[in-house]
Amino acid sequence: MTRPRSLPGFVNAHSHTFQRALRGRAAGRDFWAWREGMLEEAARQTDASVRELYARTYGEMRAAGYTAVGEFHYLGIDTALAAADAADEAGIGFVCLHVAYARGGLPRMRQESATDYLRELEGLRARGIAVGVTPHSVRACPRDWLLELGRYARVDDLPLHVHADEQPREVEESLAEHGVRPIELLADCGCLGERTTVVHATHANGAELDLLRDSGSAICACPTTEADLGDGFLPAIRVRHRGIPLCIGSDSNVRIDPLEELRQLEGIARRQDGRRDVFSTDELFEIGGANGARALGLETWSAIEVDTAHRSLEGVADEHLRAALVAGCGGDVVVPPAG
Repeated sequence: MTRPRSLPGFVNAHSHTFQRALRGRAAGRDFWAWREGMLEEAARQTDASVRELYARTYGEMRAAGYTAVGEFHYLGIDTALAAADAADEAGIGFVCLHVAYARGGLPRMRQESATDYLRELEGLRARGIAVGVTPHSVRACPRDWLLELGRYARVDDLPLHVHADEQPREVEESLAEHGVRPIELLADCGCLGERTTVVHATHANGAELDLLRDSGSAICACPTTEADLGDGFLPAIRVRHRGIPLCIGSDSNVRIDPLEELRQLEGIARRQDGRRDVFSTDELFEIGGANGARALGLETWSAIEVDTAHRSLEGVADEHLRAALVAGCGGDVVVPPAG
């Protein structure tokens, strides 16, 4: 009789869970048009809708093999508590990447000052919720906020997550306002370091990648979302050559499948380098699990069981199981957790 095989769970280091509601209906020819529809959906969310939608979506994540999630949350402090409750219900590890938002977006996303933001963050910590310091981006947080948030993360030894270099326009706006590119600004403001994760870095240039390497910062790649939004491709080969740690996120949750994220990441690297097996199977599992846990400050996360009798694994020898998972399987090979 074929038995399930236990493997380390996957870690979703970057999720905007409310965006799961946008599948198939957030039209727009580019990222910026899509963003308008996303903001409309964000405005509709309530504590009750977050509690219900997040519990259901976290259940989908858990069923697909994610056993921990970093929620990049900018819907306000009350809905952050609802998200934490939803994660408890779904049985998934949870880190609230509560977002600092000084300008742009919606009023519900913004705080009056960096001090007000940190007061919110400390309130979450006082409730026993794991958190990260999370300036949304250099678009949303000016230099003085970045300086204060970078200092707080260092002093309190907390993860720091931030979007950077996702879109060319974002780079152009940073150059116009600050005279430097987004990751260069983050470096200037003390926001890079071994506990920092830059989300996307799709359009990072060589000098910016060097800054990430030299500071020990990581990158969270979100290939299914980056493809859906037309963001471009992670410079995977240049990232790997520099030894910059990578992790994965489901981001907009257009698809919830850690194996697909890893497969697309390897596919990008193969197309860029013109050869196969750029990232080894062991590297991909490290990217999908331990690296994500490290980015979120997690010491432990749950294991999963894989149905080795699943049709996608028929005839696969045990020694090839992990390679077969990332080569051609979906999250439905994961045995649903009990209960």
